Amino acid sequence: MKNRIQKGDTVTLIAPYDVASGGGLLVGSVFGVANFAALSGAPVEADVVGVFDLAKADAQAWAQGAKIYWDNTAKVCTTVNTSNTLIGAAMLAVANTAGLTVGRVRLNGVVS
Repeated sequence: MKNRIQKGDTVTLIAPYDVASGGGLLVGSVFGVANFAALSGAPVEADVVGVFDLAKADAQAWAQGAKIYWDNTAKVCTTVNTSNTLIGAAMLAVANTAGLTVGRVRLNGVVS
């Protein structure tokens, strides 16, 4: 096929803010996980599908299969949908315990 550019699991985005390797970034309607650290305004390869351990809101319970949203202000995943962007679903349950700041998320590949 002559018109295929790439598979699309990993895409090049322009970092809208400084992002660490493995950190989430939202560019318009595309959410991805950075493959390496990048400064704001620099190109960064980001995975847009897959399962990742990502920063989550502290002391927030997650049920397996719960909708997960990206809080672009706090730069964390959350179950709170208000003013946040749907990015995927929780793959593991997480207790509502202070200090539990990582959750496993399957990215949708499409942001709503």
